[in-house]
Amino acid sequence: MKELFGTDGIRGRANEFPLDSRTIAVIGRSLARQFGQTLQRPPKFVIGRDTRESGEFIERAFCSGAESAGAECVSAGVITTPGVAFLTKAEGFDAGVVISASHNPFHDNGLKIFLPSGKKIEESIERETERDIYGSISDIQHNDDRLPAVASDVFVDDYVAHLTNAVSGLRAEGIKIVLDCANGAASEIAPRVFRLLGADVIPIHHQPDGRNINEKCGSLHLEHLQAAVIENGADLGVAFDGDADRALFVDENGAIVDGDATLWAMAQYLKGHGRIQNSKVVATVMSNIGLEIAMRSIGIELIRAAVGDKYVLQHYPRPIRRAAANNQATLSLPDIAWSVTAL
Repeated sequence: MKELFGTDGIRGRANEFPLDSRTIAVIGRSLARQFGQTLQRPPKFVIGRDTRESGEFIERAFCSGAESAGAECVSAGVITTPGVAFLTKAEGFDAGVVISASHNPFHDNGLKIFLPSGKKIEESIERETERDIYGSISDIQHNDDRLPAVASDVFVDDYVAHLTNAVSGLRAEGIKIVLDCANGAASEIAPRVFRLLGADVIPIHHQPDGRNINEKCGSLHLEHLQAAVIENGADLGVAFDGDADRALFVDENGAIVDGDATLWAMAQYLKGHGRIQNSKVVATVMSNIGLEIAMRSIGIELIRAAVGDKYVLQHYPRPIRRAAANNQATLSLPDIAWSVTAL
């Protein structure tokens, strides 16, 4: 039996196995059944998606299958992956479902499931879901005509409020920032957050049409961001990927800031403000030895994890507070966000 779950959930071409509507309905039903058995009550899921045109049909299929097994599904609409992780805990959901293929082209999509802790579901749940997929596809009943769930704006509003208040006293007046939103989930949220903080915001690639997500823009195509920073005399630029769990930075000269340098700057700031307990920071095996030496010089132990946020997050069970990142530009601050976060 081929494993379908990777380090970042299930991912593939939309409308093809395993991201066809019938298989997605099986996934929804299987997860609802497993969570229901564990909780001894019907589970409640929150679902968020990026801007891909296939997102709505995947959401409908998942909810159809999950509801057939007794689950309640609530839509957060278009929202970032870290936004779903936040809502899962903050709003008391039993799991959060993200429909996204991150930095992949529009024709791909995916599913990843968060627990209230911000961690991905256990491998035992993934394997059981795969067994259900291979054993139940022929008999699943699902409703392709199910109306899309009506998303409540309050979820995005709550997440924006959380971001703007996450760091006490943080303001951005006098800072000009270019945001490359990758025509993805950050397109509405990111400019809104930084404007609320007082920044002069110049958004680019922030008009999604369902097919232009990540298209020659965002974190894999920094040349547009670099040019915009220089052209506008901005202080910095930030490029997100499609679901905004990844960010890359450009300085005022248009130079790309390495992910290790970003983590180093964050660690110094947090250490200086007493916000790193146990003086530990988690990075991946890809991080430079120079980062480890620099961390040691300010009394911080660098812990190395396998590549993938799933493995990074395993290294700090709450309530221990640490900073974590890898040089692929995913960051996590456990006392601010319960998963990797870019915003």
